[in-house]
Amino acid sequence: MSSDKKTEEFYNKLRNQLYETASWPSEYLYKFIVPTDQKKINQIEDLFNNLGAVITTKESGKGTYTSVSVNVDMKDPDAVITKYKEVAENVEGVISL
Repeated sequence: MSSDKKTEEFYNKLRNQLYETASWPSEYLYKFIVPTDQKKINQIEDLFNNLGAVITTKESGKGTYTSVSVNVDMKDPDAVITKYKEVAENVEGVISL
């Protein structure tokens, strides 16, 4: 199975779970892990700019990685997934949780 097909299956499953577990619009918490690099952290912050997001960061114990939590109001599951895709396409080395 191709990586693209697995990715789309993942997003379809996520979309269904989000519709089943929340009423929309709703507050959503994104969690990302990136290699500690201020440029990468800024890229994530820029993607959520002007959405009223509350963004917190925390470095790992050794300082190798930084977790970035983004709490933001989203209009529907499709908007949530669109942001996940934007982050994956624009921030090299990001891991979405």
